[in-house]
Amino acid sequence: MLIYLRVIKESFNFALSALRNNKLRTFLSLLGVTIGIFSIIAVLAAVDSLQKEIKGSISALGNSTVVIMRFSFGPTEIPRWKREQFPDVTYEEYQYLKKSMPDADAISFVLGVPRATIKYQEVTTTGVDIGATTHEYYDIEAFEFEEGRFFNEAEAVSGTAVVVLGHEIASNLFGSANPIGKEIRVYGRKARVIGVLKKQGQSFLGNSRDGQALVPANFARRVYGTTKGTVFPQIVLTPKEGVSNDEFVGVLEQQLRNYRGIKYGEDNNFFINQLQGFSDFIDNITGQLNIIGLVISGFSLLVGGFGIANIMFVSVKERTNLIGIQKSLGAKNKFILSQFLFEAVILSIIGGLAGLFLVWVVSLIASQFAGDFEFVLSPWNILIGTIVSAIIGLISGIIPAISASRLDPVEAIRTGF
Repeated sequence: MLIYLRVIKESFNFALSALRNNKLRTFLSLLGVTIGIFSIIAVLAAVDSLQKEIKGSISALGNSTVVIMRFSFGPTEIPRWKREQFPDVTYEEYQYLKKSMPDADAISFVLGVPRATIKYQEVTTTGVDIGATTHEYYDIEAFEFEEGRFFNEAEAVSGTAVVVLGHEIASNLFGSANPIGKEIRVYGRKARVIGVLKKQGQSFLGNSRDGQALVPANFARRVYGTTKGTVFPQIVLTPKEGVSNDEFVGVLEQQLRNYRGIKYGEDNNFFINQLQGFSDFIDNITGQLNIIGLVISGFSLLVGGFGIANIMFVSVKERTNLIGIQKSLGAKNKFILSQFLFEAVILSIIGGLAGLFLVWVVSLIASQFAGDFEFVLSPWNILIGTIVSAIIGLISGIIPAISASRLDPVEAIRTGF
């Protein structure tokens, strides 16, 4: 064991010597490994960051959330002409499902109403995204309040003119003043502010609550009615903890088919969209991006491997006399082999660490200029970079190491004279 530690120490010293004595040659040779590791880890880190940001944008709802509407979140085999004939889900269906789905933890009716202009006295904010929901949506999405509260069941059922403001909207309208209890105008109608959400920041999908206002669905229904193509109604459900998602969706589908009178063998005229399926779709896309990035980056690593092999062949040639002396003093072939393999691995790891350092620098710069998007360099990606560097060094150094271990000691010593 001690002899191998000594070999590693000597190999490390030889590697540093190669860096000091042949700076330009070693730098150019290691540049391939540095660029290769930089490319691979940058791709992995970028895809991981993208995946984390997208999943973070939908994490407030949770993977078990189910959305019923006449549109599908993903590709579907149902032809477009047929999908366009699907009816919207209704408030009555929401009420029916509340009674017929005992395994549902929460069921909410949501309307996709148009953007609105909100006015408080002389201050006006235009293009505000309005979320029209029933009171149960508070149990589905994890709202955090800076001040006030969400609307309750009585306010939701009666369509009381109350509104919950996102942090940005509240700041635009009221500045530093307390907005709770103040009256504003939404869709030209008076509404009382009952809550302000905590600042959330912009997500990758652009669905931050900071620029939104939430009103009871029945308040929005009085303004827009239920005209198809205008409000895009949805029913959002979450199953109770421990309930199988597949079983829950199966019961839900059958209940809605029964309510709509869809006969056996007929296709559904609605879509049950699961966020778990959307999450799996994201995983599939990011997995493909990883593969494409790794293939492209692999060419850079191939060049880097040739660079390491070049250094090692030159190192063997320069130290042929020393190898002969070591073998004449009793050094075995595996000792010489190990010495050059360790040296190749150490050189490659140095190049890999340089690549990781570049990724870290780029991640810091990218995070500064990308707003709320956070570029993450995880410990797992750092470990992958280090291991790949070592493997490249091992593969690149194996042939030079074997050639060094097989040198004839007499011939090797003679080359030094």
